[in-house]
Amino acid sequence: MSRGGLGELEHQTMLALLHLRDDAYTAPIVEELESRTGRDTTVAAVYIVLRRLEEKGWVESELRDPGPEGGRDRRYFAVTEDGIARLRRAREAYAALWDGLEATLGTGKGA
Repeated sequence: MSRGGLGELEHQTMLALLHLRDDAYTAPIVEELESRTGRDTTVAAVYIVLRRLEEKGWVESELRDPGPEGGRDRRYFAVTEDGIARLRRAREAYAALWDGLEATLGTGKGA
């Protein structure tokens, strides 16, 4: 079991990997993050986050043949079972923190 917190970009990157499924290599990950968050993201920043997530045991990677289009092998990433468990814990923690704030933030049914 890994230790340490789950930073915002780490959290978002892991969710992007889950959305991309088998197509999760660096360029599509950056595109997914930018399209879903509206946040400008660099390949370098994502690469650093992916390495850190691998060190924590929440993401794993493998090199794959580029296929018929040729070129260099690509490194594909996937969230591990430990990573999924960490995402679930983060979701539960955020839900507990958000609970009861709808009226305060003007986001509830009565707002």
